[in-house]
Amino acid sequence: MAAYAHPEVLVETDWVSAHLKDPNVRVAEVDYDPAANYELGHVPGSVLFDWRKDINDPTRRDILSAEALTALFRRAGISEATTVVLYGDFNNWFAAFAFWAFTYYGAKNLKLMNGGRKKWVAEDRALVKEVPTYSAGAFQARPGDPALRVFLDDVRKSLPEVKAGKLGLVDVRGPKEFSGEITAPPEYPTEHAQRGGHIPGAKNIPWAQAVRDDGTFKSREELEAIYHAQGIQPSTPVFTYCRIGERSSHSWFVLRYLLGYPDVRNYDGSWTEWGNLVRTPIEK
Repeated sequence: MAAYAHPEVLVETDWVSAHLKDPNVRVAEVDYDPAANYELGHVPGSVLFDWRKDINDPTRRDILSAEALTALFRRAGISEATTVVLYGDFNNWFAAFAFWAFTYYGAKNLKLMNGGRKKWVAEDRALVKEVPTYSAGAFQARPGDPALRVFLDDVRKSLPEVKAGKLGLVDVRGPKEFSGEITAPPEYPTEHAQRGGHIPGAKNIPWAQAVRDDGTFKSREELEAIYHAQGIQPSTPVFTYCRIGERSSHSWFVLRYLLGYPDVRNYDGSWTEWGNLVRTPIEK
């Protein structure tokens, strides 16, 4: 069985358990709803990154700024050399989003805990309610890396390349969202877009196809078969999108780190932007 392209970015629960007291490792739980997760019990020593408050801009639709990331990491006691292990709810959707956003601003030494919170709890590992405090870190974020992110105009301009097969556009939502049968996923039934459907030329490869029942990632061979079957090859650039960018970050992680695709960018505006704007073309 072939190893992942970058196996160093993925750690197992055993590894995390063995490094809970390592001063050079900081574990962080990334939650959409901390009250239903982190506050009920979390990995010992782990800090909370609240997805809505900490990883999104407080006043506009955008990810956190470089300055906000610098402050967040320093509060969590994270410095340049600190290994940061991210895990969270919803099969690591939001942990993967954080991984992508942090990488966008130049953070290194990031890892994702395979299986996320779901696997840690299923293995009956220790959970605590104590909120840790750490001495201030010395991290400094860099300017955003344009090779990791695309915006609305980038996607609009790319549609001829998508049609010509020169760029892979991957919609990672469920089939009913992709077809337009529903306009919100079951996890967020009240958060609708104005229109249902998908961006023209997109291939539907749901994020869930990449994981097993326990939330861990499938093998490299299994993942390659899934993407190759839809014509998504490493020889062409790939854009991923979903509804708000969190599930597409999960697929971005798979393509970039587990399969080693060299040019993968996340469209975090995703369907809540595309499906709500006047004169943006859709398919059903």
